[in-house]
Amino acid sequence: MSATVISVRNISKMYRLGVFGGGTFRRDLAQKLGMKTKAAAAGPDADINWALRDVSFDVAKGDVLGIVGKNGAGKSTLLKIMSRVTAPTSGEIRVKGKIASLLEVGTGFHPELTGKENVFLNGAILGMSRSEIRKKFDEIVAFAGVEKYIDTPVKRYSSGMYVRLAFAVAAFLDPDILIVDEVLAVGDADFQKKCLGRMKDASRYEGRTVLFVSHHMPSVKTLCNRAVLLKHGHMELDAPVQDVISRYFSKASENKGEISDTDRTANTGIIRMTSLEMLDAADKMVDEVFFRQPMRFRMTCKSDQALKALIDLKVVTPDGMVIAHTLNIDTDPEPYSLEAGTHVIEVNLANNLQPGKYSITAGIHSPDFFTMDYVENVYDFTVLAISAPGEEENRYRVHYGFIAAQATWKRC
Repeated sequence: MSATVISVRNISKMYRLGVFGGGTFRRDLAQKLGMKTKAAAAGPDADINWALRDVSFDVAKGDVLGIVGKNGAGKSTLLKIMSRVTAPTSGEIRVKGKIASLLEVGTGFHPELTGKENVFLNGAILGMSRSEIRKKFDEIVAFAGVEKYIDTPVKRYSSGMYVRLAFAVAAFLDPDILIVDEVLAVGDADFQKKCLGRMKDASRYEGRTVLFVSHHMPSVKTLCNRAVLLKHGHMELDAPVQDVISRYFSKASENKGEISDTDRTANTGIIRMTSLEMLDAADKMVDEVFFRQPMRFRMTCKSDQALKALIDLKVVTPDGMVIAHTLNIDTDPEPYSLEAGTHVIEVNLANNLQPGKYSITAGIHSPDFFTMDYVENVYDFTVLAISAPGEEENRYRVHYGFIAAQATWKRC
């Protein structure tokens, strides 16, 4: 059995809502002494937010642990505590070994220093000697692909260049434990693939431990052997990665078509989806559909002002892969013009999905694709491995993949 290198025991983290600094000494003193604020007047705990509550787990040497959950679940807070960026309110974390963290784009970089200077600065922070950094320097620069700009101050780097160099420093200066937050999403697809390969090699061949936070479930499944699922600050599941991904996507049975604020991954407050349902011919909400039977979804949304909207719907597999996507401009040449008030929108999808389980992700965007509301995996449904009565021509036969191809065959 591998040695435990990270032990998390009953970690909790509390934040007090509001800003200290009310503009007058009297207000600041009242807040400091715990006197009632407007938030506190709503109840004794109204101005307190527990980002984490009693989270416990162990990580063995060489493990690649995925940490998943919706926005606000406490993932980044947990990583910051592990990286000693912030302290827990209660509980303790014991770590054996040297940690390298990549929590935000350019973590630990000084904008006025060049890329080369920042490599040496970060290496020193990680406890490396100058000779050790020199040995890895060419490898770091080549991996980041910033050879041409290595003597340029990093304040002139694009966000992609910034994160490439930051990841290369964190990954190649021989940490015992590598902690990576969602920042890899800044890089392009090729760089993300290269980073995943580097983290996998560091675990498999060098015995390093990796903690990886991502909303991209295919990456989590590819990289991790185990995962923990956080929900509203609590640890809901610690299990093999596929079990955690399956639980992460099982939402529809809880929501019954309604969309709550906890389901949202982004919202501006201008417009919000309030429900999403799959309906049969009798307008009854269902979560099963026959093979090749058309699907009908009804979305209700409420807008606080007049606006133009692009609305999209994605069909997602249990592993998080988007396999079908449609926008309202696929049918209408212009975005919808929505007045303030409640709107009901229907989407009809041809069903070429192979039998299995799927979920729906939906978003509302401005005409320039600024996201105003977004909900992930908010409705689960199943495509049955049988045809609707009277439609024997659609009877199911064994196929591979997710989409049943529309094809015509002939012998020549």
